[in-house]
Amino acid sequence: MRHRKKKKILDRNASGRRALIRNLACELIIHRRIKTTHTKAKVLRAYIEKLITKSRSGQPSSLRYLQKYLNKKTANILFKNIAPKYKKRDGGYTRVVKIGRRSGDNALMALIEFV
Repeated sequence: MRHRKKKKILDRNASGRRALIRNLACELIIHRRIKTTHTKAKVLRAYIEKLITKSRSGQPSSLRYLQKYLNKKTANILFKNIAPKYKKRDGGYTRVVKIGRRSGDNALMALIEFV
């Protein structure tokens, strides 16, 4: 039974899903805006907002925590460049904008970016 199972599966096993979300998060941090499917963008939004909230404190332990979930380069970018901008903001660091459907498979596409 699937009672109270709220996680999006994204048609992948656990390790593939974890790798996908980690790669999307790294690309979002580097490029500040990416285009992906709407479902992946919603999953990514929850993942990246938790990381930003954790990194806002500026503690060295927060940087080590980020390096557990991102690679070293993107963890440093998030910790030193992006998180200080959101010190006064209580959540809502990203924006998901629907941009239409993909021509190949008619999947709903979205643009996810930092506010």
